[in-house]
Amino acid sequence: MKYIIMILILFSAVISLGHGSASAAFPETQKIAGRWRVKYTLAPNGEKNLILELRDDGSGTITLLDSGPNDKIPGAPQPAVWSQASQDRINFASEVELPLGTCCRDVGTLMLKGKLDKEGSISGRSIFVTSTIDDENTFGFRSMVGTFTAVRERTPTQGGQ
Repeated sequence: MKYIIMILILFSAVISLGHGSASAAFPETQKIAGRWRVKYTLAPNGEKNLILELRDDGSGTITLLDSGPNDKIPGAPQPAVWSQASQDRINFASEVELPLGTCCRDVGTLMLKGKLDKEGSISGRSIFVTSTIDDENTFGFRSMVGTFTAVRERTPTQGGQ
């Protein structure tokens, strides 16, 4: 699991070298760092929720809110990485344990690949690739795809602005 996160960090660094730093690509008003509430789907599962805490250096944490057994909060935040692929394209990734359908759970990489809109929210595709080998899958691993929407959470000092 540590190796996958290290690879994602290196990938993020390579993207930053090719496109400039995250702070240089976005105007000051559209910084990505901060706390984001995310609603996401992964077929065949229903809608789930998580919190992304993102730092300026491309690191952060992800807290799953309802993906534990019986939809209980699964525990401590997990390490995450993010990168800005272009001025409006944002990618997030973290190792997590998620339910597979109604019976099972698996560890894998949750990726959110989206686009920042004019209102400041991010939406796009959610992808979960498990650590389980699946010889019938083109990529060799079990995977699920869906959609997500992320909205920045305001701190008490920001108020409703």
